[in-house]
Formats: sequence, C-alpha cells, structure tokens
Amino acid sequence: MDEIPELVEIAEIIDSSESKVKDTDKTLSSKVPITIITGFLGSGKSTLLNYILTNQHGKRIAVILNEFGESSGIEKALSINQDGDSFEEWLELQNGCLCCSIKDNGVKAIENLMQKKGKFDYILLETTGLADPGPIASMFWLDDDLGSDVYLDGIVTLVDAKYILQYISEKKADGSINEAVRQIAISDRIIINKTDLVSPSVIDSIQGQISAINSIANIIDTERSRVPLDFILDIHAFDIKHPPDFVSSQTLNEDGTDNGHDHNHHHIEEEVKTICLTEFPSTTLDLTKIEQWIQSLLWEKMIPTNITTSCQSNPQITILRLKGIITPNHDIKSRVVVQGVQELYDLQYIPSNINDENAEKKEMIKDKIVIIGRNLEYMKLRNSLWNWMGWV
Repeated sequence: MDEIPELVEIAEIIDSSESKVKDTDKTLSSKVPITIITGFLGSGKSTLLNYILTNQHGKRIAVILNEFGESSGIEKALSINQDGDSFEEWLELQNGCLCCSIKDNGVKAIENLMQKKGKFDYILLETTGLADPGPIASMFWLDDDLGSDVYLDGIVTLVDAKYILQYISEKKADGSINEAVRQIAISDRIIINKTDLVSPSVIDSIQGQISAINSIANIIDTERSRVPLDFILDIHAFDIKHPPDFVSSQTLNEDGTDNGHDHNHHHIEEEVKTICLTEFPSTTLDLTKIEQWIQSLLWEKMIPTNITTSCQSNPQITILRLKGIITPNHDIKSRVVVQGVQELYDLQYIPSNINDENAEKKEMIKDKIVIIGRNLEYMKLRNSLWNWMGWV
C-alpha cells in the first residue's frame, strides 16, 4: 500500500463571475471526470459510497466523503496538516480506489487528490445532506486552476423513498426553496433508494413528483443504494463532446411534465417545474440576444418582455438549472451548448470535429432550451423569448 499523501498548502480559489462563449477543442482525455453525489438526510449516500469503496468492480475511483461514519468498517488512517485546524483522512484501498474524508473545503481535497493523478480515473464528491449542490457545481467553472485538472461529469441525487414526499412538501420559513427540491431540480441522475420500504403505488407517485420537478433527469429505483456504476459515471452532462441527450430522451408537455409517467395525481411541489422551449420560428439564434435573455432570467429573476424593457415577475422567478443546444446565426454549421446552474451559466461551441462526427445525430437534435425553476409559466417564457428575439 502506498503512503498516504501529505496535505499541502492550497492557494485561495480565484473567483470570477465572468461568462463568455467558449470555443474550445481542448481534449478532456487529460482531465478527470468528477461526479457530485448529493441527497437529503438519510437518503443512502454513505451506503452507496461505501459499497463502491469495498467491492471489486474493476474501476479506479477516488471517493471524497463528507466524513467517515462511526459505523464505517473502513480502516482509518489520519493525516493532520501543520496548523492542526483541519484534517483529511486518506486511504488507498485494495480494490484500487482512493478514499478521503474532508471536514472543510472539498476543493482542497480535490487539489490534494490531484497529487496522486494517474492512480484513479473518476472522482465522486459527496455533499452534506443539507447542501445545495449548485455552488459546489459552479466551482468547476469559476476556478480555472481546478478546471485544468478535472471537469464536472454530472450531479447525482439519492432520495429516500419512505420520506421524500414529506421532504419536498416542507415549506421554509423564509419562503425559499427547500433543500430536497433544490437537489432534485439540479440533478442529472436521480436514485430512488429504499424502495423495499414502500408500496409500488408510492414509488409511482414519487417518480411522478420527481419528474414534475425535473423532467430531464434519468431516474432509477433501487434498494440499499445498489446501482450500476455506469449510472453514476460517464454521465457527460457538461461535456460538449457529447451532444446533450436530454433534447430527445424526454417528451415534455407545456406544463413541465414528461409523458413517461402517470400525472393524474396532485403534484406536491407546485412551484418548481421543468419548462421546455423549442420549435423556434428561426433555425438560428442571435447569441448576443439569447445571452442577454438568459442573464435577465438568472440574475434579474424576471421575465423580459423585449430588448429594452423587462417585466418583473410576480411572484419572482428562480432558475435552478438551465440546459440548451442552439444554432448560432453567424455560423449555421456550428452548435452551441448552454448550461446554467442557478446564477451561473456557460455557453460552449461544440468543436467542429465533434460536429462532423455527430452529423447524423446533429440533424436529429432540434434547437431547444430547457429551464427548471420556480414560478415558471410556459406561455410567459415562450412569449418573452419570441419577443426578445424579434420573432413576433
């Protein structure tokens, strides 16, 4: 067994909120994909990660735990930094995985972990049960140094089948969106765990409620946190080399639901839903205009009416996740992928060589913008975009 890596001094994260369209052909082969594992209290995150760390699966995965549980059977090894204020526990396990327990900043653990680059192919980062995964995801866009070594592969949320309907219905005193709903809304993959504790009808209701909030996430049911590793690895949710599959994987209704589930039941969480905008009157879009429109939604929390005026939404809107693929009007042979997590967004050109490789798929993928958030109405958003782009 190799020696446990020593802690190193970490420079402060460079914070930059500047957003621009990126034209990059840089390969991701030199970067390590990182998946954020989130979920409300008791959802089974630790069980899932301990399963990954103790079973033979042939994959080299570095797992960054929020902390080692008292019941964990994993032998601990402790490494303390010079000032003694914080610590990380590092293990290199027999199945080829690495494990680290953090008490402070996950970014430090990741940067430390990169000292052992070459010993792992994936990173899984666990959040606390009450954590909002949005700011955690955004750090991979804001920190250029960190982004040079790793890239965000996707966000996975576990939910407890026995209690999730109760959790998503809870109202916070300050009127904000509760953590369970936020975690579901931002996710790319959702694991409904502990299904053995509830009836099939309850599982169906849970699937419907989750799809009403987030209609573009893939959902799987399981017991004891056992899921195929392929479900949580190689998601490519933020990878421009893999054109987003959300544009064709779901058939969305105007009210934000998908047609894959029975939605005759009442939705517990009425305020957060998915809206899909497509069938644009023009085959190309003005990138400057579309970026301004996105900024109004994310930053001003309002639905703009046209290029010069805005309409304050009542109640105020909140965007949790935004995805899209569009064709810019200055280069009809290119496609641009739009990604947004809360207030942060990113636009990236799909490299020309990737466009060529996916030419057939590209023809099948229509321009589309999918928005997940609070107090959204399809017709208001549609009319806003149509007016803003000058289509009416």
